[in-house]
Amino acid sequence: MRSEPAAVLSGAAELLRSSEPLAGPPVSAQAASLLEEATDLLVLHRDFAAAVERCEAGCDSLGPAEAEAGSSAEVRCSLCVVGIQAMAELNRWREVLSWVLQYYHVPEHLPPKVLELCILLYSRVREPQVMLEVGSSWLRDITNKSLPEYGSLLELYVLRVLLPLGQFEGAEELVRGCDVFDSAQQLALLKTICESKCQWTQQEEMHSAAEEQQDTTRECVLGALSQKLLTTFTLLRRALSFSHVTTVSLQTGPALPTGLGSCVFSNSQASSSRLSSYPCRTHFFYAAAKVSVCLEDFIRLFKDC
Repeated sequence: MRSEPAAVLSGAAELLRSSEPLAGPPVSAQAASLLEEATDLLVLHRDFAAAVERCEAGCDSLGPAEAEAGSSAEVRCSLCVVGIQAMAELNRWREVLSWVLQYYHVPEHLPPKVLELCILLYSRVREPQVMLEVGSSWLRDITNKSLPEYGSLLELYVLRVLLPLGQFEGAEELVRGCDVFDSAQQLALLKTICESKCQWTQQEEMHSAAEEQQDTTRECVLGALSQKLLTTFTLLRRALSFSHVTTVSLQTGPALPTGLGSCVFSNSQASSSRLSSYPCRTHFFYAAAKVSVCLEDFIRLFKDC
């Protein structure tokens, strides 16, 4: 199954086939051969790791990117396009930008197609901040402003990088300062920026309200739990205090005070028909009853927690 980053690039990357002749002066035969091998490995054999290796070898066989022109520059660009697609298939998208910059050295020298693929890739994996400075440097370059792809790349940069990052003022400034847009295109982009800004503000307000609600709920829960714990410890303290009440001796028999009853226990060493009486203490009964009630409340509180 094709990975998500690769699926995004599949429609954007126009791979250079061996049947398509190169315009301009002859290029390195080795680089052209490696480009053909890399394309076949990517499209036909789906051996992505080998395709990346061929692309790297082809780029290394060419001279410095700054001195290239014509077909040599096209071959290097095509090698990078194939390499980006193969690295996306390998889920190595984090390495893509540094990988292409090792052949072009600075963002301003990136070919439009390579920059487009990088923006699409990092936008798809929700890492648009990676392309923030790279795209800005490329768009500020005077030489790039004369390229026919400049307008479409500026629009792509605004929609896929600046707006997702909330850079609305920068987006408006970039659109207003672009000379390649006519008034209709400029108004349409500014409208899109305004709508995105409104959505961003609404989401921020909803997020803040949700956080406040969570904080309030958390405080209520903690407050209730603290109160229950305080009550529990109070009941426990009462139960312990009752066990130390001063007691008064009480004899068993028919002369017991009304309501106290008799405290009679079975003697394990005697027959079942004989019962022996033991002296009890008056407040023992009261303390036992209080401890029982306190323990019941104690257990109920913890069950409610």
